[in-house]
Amino acid sequence: MNQETITKIEELKEYLKKIEYLSSTIALLHWDSAIYMPKEAIEYRSEMMGYLSGESYKLTTSETMKAFIDYFHGKDDLDDLTKAMVENIRKEYDHAMKIPEPEYVQYEIDKALSQSAWEEAKKKKDFSIFKPHLAKMIAYNKKFSEYWGFVGNKYDGLLDLYEPGMTTERLDVVFGELRESLVSLLQRINNSKIKTDDAFLKGNYSVESQRKLGESILGKIGYDYEKRGRIDESEHPFTTNFGNKDVRITTKYDPSDFRPAIFSMIHEGGHGIYEQNVSDELTGTSLASGASMGMHESQSRFYENILGKSKAFWSYFYPEFQNAYPELNGVELMSFYRAINCVESSLIRIDADELTYSLHVIIRYEMEKLLIDGEVDIDDVPRLWNEKYKEYLGVTPENDAEGILQDVHWSGGDFGYFPTYALGNLYGSQIFNKLKEEVPDWNQKICSGDFASITKWLKENVHQYGATLKPAELIKKVTGEELSAKYFIAYLNDKFGALYEV
Repeated sequence: MNQETITKIEELKEYLKKIEYLSSTIALLHWDSAIYMPKEAIEYRSEMMGYLSGESYKLTTSETMKAFIDYFHGKDDLDDLTKAMVENIRKEYDHAMKIPEPEYVQYEIDKALSQSAWEEAKKKKDFSIFKPHLAKMIAYNKKFSEYWGFVGNKYDGLLDLYEPGMTTERLDVVFGELRESLVSLLQRINNSKIKTDDAFLKGNYSVESQRKLGESILGKIGYDYEKRGRIDESEHPFTTNFGNKDVRITTKYDPSDFRPAIFSMIHEGGHGIYEQNVSDELTGTSLASGASMGMHESQSRFYENILGKSKAFWSYFYPEFQNAYPELNGVELMSFYRAINCVESSLIRIDADELTYSLHVIIRYEMEKLLIDGEVDIDDVPRLWNEKYKEYLGVTPENDAEGILQDVHWSGGDFGYFPTYALGNLYGSQIFNKLKEEVPDWNQKICSGDFASITKWLKENVHQYGATLKPAELIKKVTGEELSAKYFIAYLNDKFGALYEV
């Protein structure tokens, strides 16, 4: 690589930092909107975000960016990092150039209004408030996918945003195998003589006590919330970051049950650990984030379920909870372990047990395909949602808040995102299978509170690479195999087969 190319790479990084600064500022405004912003500030805030998005759009689609892309095109002496960086900016340039700037700016404004409308609709349990905004988000996404060349199957264009290289054809096969296995195992559990009672976990748990216990767990597993993060409260738990030195998570507390807050903190903490462990070298390259949303979910689901709902994990943390909540003193560890792993069909995705969770995701995946393909009328969406819940899980929402309005994603136009939650389960289990081979005493380490060894292995094998590798490349690098559902299926059968003796 000659000096001219090296200089040009540094110039590109400096240019990309400008876009990164704008992206981080927009993300900070979104975070503030969910945490602190006065309600009546929404219109001006949406204008602010629209303006900044427009400035980011200009930088992404400028002649300067095109000149960078043209310069690096065809050069065969680039290192792997530069190749990945150039490929990424070329893809983002092509995506942005095909969307007219005024339309993109208006989309950002409408998105902010949509998210505000969703919050109001959920509080009032009234889908009609959100309906016109949802229709707009669907229309935008359909049009954007067409701009990007996905005419035959528009949903593939949206799926590719979050899981590069994944298609509905491939996903239908993987999810079909997963659904069949889940239904079979769920039927066996429903017929089991073992009945798990988690009613004793309902009580009076102060928000402050939950916060302290959550902080204790997060600090131990590797999320730095004191120097490089924050823990706040929002309507829907989420993680956002402005580089790897400022990674923030939120949760939502329920004074009658500590599980939703604690496990959402562990889940978001998994996302946070991933972002905090991305290599410093990737700052300003447009690659300083996860390989894909599916890979990101593999880490949050790993920490929440594979680690956070294991017996070994609670062998270490349960005494701390017993000290905080005297009502647990008479409850044996095994009874507690069974309770937090209770399998029961439910309405709320984020509170779903580890086994049925993917069925919630598959419902949303099927709904999204129908909406983007125009096969369902917007007025029929709540009814179709309820029908699918009855068919798949045997339960029916009593109102829109616990049905069609329970998730925030569609309000922000995030179609194609939901499948990554289930893909995360598959990636996570496959990575866990490899971790067990290379850290054979993993169980003993967790029992003794040594979580650093687990997080270190994940950092070295997954986190540090950021988005320099595509998800298919990363899973192959880590495990030596292509993505497979068999490890997650085996994991569920082993764990819940033992719990329910089926």
